Parts: sequence; C-alpha cells; structure tokens
Amino acid sequence: MVGAIVTLLAGCLIATGAAAHEPAGHAAGKPDFSRMWQERLESAPRLAVAATFDANGRLWLARTVGKQLQVSHSDDAGLHFSPAVAVNREPELISADGEARPAIAVVDQRVYLSWTQPLPQAFAGHIRFAASADGGATFAEPLTINDNRQAITHRFNAMLANEHGVTLAWIDKRDGDGQPAYRGAAIYTAQSTDGGRSFAANRKLADHSCECCRIGLAADRDGTPLAFWRHIFGRNERDFAIARLGEPLQRASTDGWAIDACPHHGGSLAVDEQGGRHIAWFTGAAKSPGLHYRRIDGERMSVPLSFGDLDAQAGHPAVATAGSDIDLVWREFDGRENRIVAIHSADRGQTWSKPMRLAATAGAADDPLLINGRGAIWLIWNTADNGLKIVRLDT
Repeated sequence: MVGAIVTLLAGCLIATGAAAHEPAGHAAGKPDFSRMWQERLESAPRLAVAATFDANGRLWLARTVGKQLQVSHSDDAGLHFSPAVAVNREPELISADGEARPAIAVVDQRVYLSWTQPLPQAFAGHIRFAASADGGATFAEPLTINDNRQAITHRFNAMLANEHGVTLAWIDKRDGDGQPAYRGAAIYTAQSTDGGRSFAANRKLADHSCECCRIGLAADRDGTPLAFWRHIFGRNERDFAIARLGEPLQRASTDGWAIDACPHHGGSLAVDEQGGRHIAWFTGAAKSPGLHYRRIDGERMSVPLSFGDLDAQAGHPAVATAGSDIDLVWREFDGRENRIVAIHSADRGQTWSKPMRLAATAGAADDPLLINGRGAIWLIWNTADNGLKIVRLDT
C-alpha cells in the first residue's frame, strides 16, 4: 500500500506561533485569554502545511516561514522543490497549527492561497486570500475576505477552487458578538467567479457551528461546494452537519456528544465519482468514543464504522477517494512517538483492510493531509524532527 517516502529537512520549517483553543462563552472578568493567546502565538510551532497537485502532476506546497506564507512546487513528487515564493510581501501572523491551516489550490495557471491572520485580540482573526495569475511566479496583494471587520472570530478557513470559481468558508462569530445566549458561531462563505480578483458579499451557510473545528469542503458531483462541520444541535450536542451551499443542513452524525466547549477536532469530507459522500470524524460521546467513518448516498447513510486505537489517542482523521478506492488516515500516539495509521477500501467503504502504519516521529507533528494526484492518493505529513513526509498510497 505504501510507496516511496520523501523526507525534507526539518530546518526548512521555522516555528513561530499557533492557534489557541477557544472555550465556549468566554467573557471579560474571566481568565486573561488575550494574554494566553499572545503567549501561544509567540511560542507554539507552526507545522501545518497545505499541498495540492495540479492537473499536470506538479506538487504545490505552502508553508509558513516567519510571518510569510511561502509557496514552492515539485515536478518529481517532492524529491526536489523550486525556490520558495513569498505570497504576502508585508509580514503578518499566519495561523498554521492543526485545525487552523493555510489552503492551496491550482486551476489552470492560477494559484490560490487562503489563510487566517490572527489578530492581537483573543480568538480574533481575518480570512485572507491571494492569487497568482502567472503560475506562482508572483502573487497579487492579499485580500481580506470577511466583510465584517470587527476584531472577533473569523477563523479556520477552508477553500475549494474548480472551473466554477473559488469558494472560501470559515467560522465567524459576528452574529453572536454581544449576545450571550447565541450558541457557538456560524459558517460563512464567499465566492469568486473572476479568478479570485474579487469576491461576492459574505453569505451565511448556517448558525450555531462549533467555534474551533476545521471545516471540510469538497465539490459535490455537479461541482457545487459541499461543507462538513461540527455543529451544535439542541442545547449543546456537538455532532456533525453537512450542506451544499445555499441549501439546508443535514445532520451527518448522531453521537449526541454534549460538551460545553469546542473539542478543536474537525472532520474530513471526500466525494466519490458516483456522488457518494465519505466522512470521518471524532466524538467523545460515552456510547461510542473515538473515530468513525460513514458513507452518505442521498438520504441513505451507512452505519458508522469505528476505527483507530482509542488507547493510543487516535484522532484527526483524513479521508480521500479515487474511483472506488477510499483511504483513511489518522494520528496516534503510543507514549513515545506520533504515528500515522491507514486503512484502505476498494469497494467504496463497504470493506476495509487491516490498519497499517505509514510514518512515525518522536517530536511534534502536523495533522495528516490526503491529496489526489498522479493517479494516486498521497499522504502529506509535516514533522518537527523529521521534516515533511510525502507517502504515495497504492492498493
């Protein structure tokens, strides 16, 4: 299942900051979250990277170096990379830690980057975007996409780009600002149909999302953006929802995890060529704790499949599809090292292989990414001690 592994020097990655966990309902007079936020921004590593293959098989990589987002590319699947190009010429803080990561997409010769710029105020940020019209040689001045410019949460950006345009989605607290009774945050989106030169007004997809969990974003079978996020159902059940842009949400998990805090643990979404929606997520619900997978075909949902070693803190799953093949990867920790474990299905998620360890490191590490390209699915995993690992998954 595993092909060549390419490891880049860890010294290429400079660690300068990270995103913070946001407790639900924090308020003035409570612990000094602004001070905690600043300390985390200054001290925690930024290991979260973004990667994609373009239509010609070129691998594109975006990573944070100091206060710049830098982009490079490889024509040999990561053996050698081009010199990095700075996306933002003016330095700024960039969230690049776990749930908060940059995003990259390439359509024709246009290269798109999205990231969250953390602000000095606790848990506040702006959604940023920049595009290159010359194949990544230069980038236009970054845009701030959230049209609400208050120093509040606009964070955890996700991006989808295809022939229909560019879609950004993020978690936004403009509707709950100053309203203690408002539950959680909201999912907002913005779209561009002119190659990222401009964006339409922000649109709200749903109220009452969880505050700090990444959003899964994928193209539905007809190209319409499809979002997958942790939602607050009822008073405080933090399960998952799925929705096409502009349409009502569908509850995607029914674990009933009641918790008065954001788990900082988003899910993953992939859509296969038949339109099947493949989702993976974590829950702390007592009846079924751990990682789960299910396939959604219209109104039909498969019974959730539990996977991963709960005793090894299995978490942060990623799912990808290629034809009838489905790959699932996740992180585990055995007390000595972080490792990436995988299972594979050749029949759209009906049956699965035994777990296989793909990579491991003794130091800090990013969450795993799965991307499609060169006729295969690839794992992208950044580590502090062993650099960037690129693993081709083959049945």
